[in-house]
Amino acid sequence: MLNDIKLTPVECEIMEAIWKLGGAPSIREVLGHAFPNGEKAYTTVQTVMNILVKKGLLESNKVGLVNFYSPAKSRDEMVRAEMTQIVSRVFHGSIPAVANYLINSEDIKIGEIQAIKKLLDEKESELKGKKS
Repeated sequence: MLNDIKLTPVECEIMEAIWKLGGAPSIREVLGHAFPNGEKAYTTVQTVMNILVKKGLLESNKVGLVNFYSPAKSRDEMVRAEMTQIVSRVFHGSIPAVANYLINSEDIKIGEIQAIKKLLDEKESELKGKKS
């Protein structure tokens, strides 16, 4: 089940690279995109990608001597599952509690508040339109 899958920070970095690259990149392509300054070794990325295959998040296809990997889940599916877990676990399923936490963050800027207001207005209009 997708909601039960936990990703480490390096797994997240690798998944982000694969989603951005699109298609079915090789380990070397993912390594070059995610860690362009050699922050991780080829074998480390290979190991993590094989773990992601075991978790059901990547599919592997061998062509000749090279494995190519494609995401089994979209970024949107993963974000939705992660957010559902956070909202459920940390905020007891309350969307207003999440909003309250974010809005009362000391780091929030006026532009971000305005963007949130706009998103809320758009969502309200969309939902009212569905009721008609």
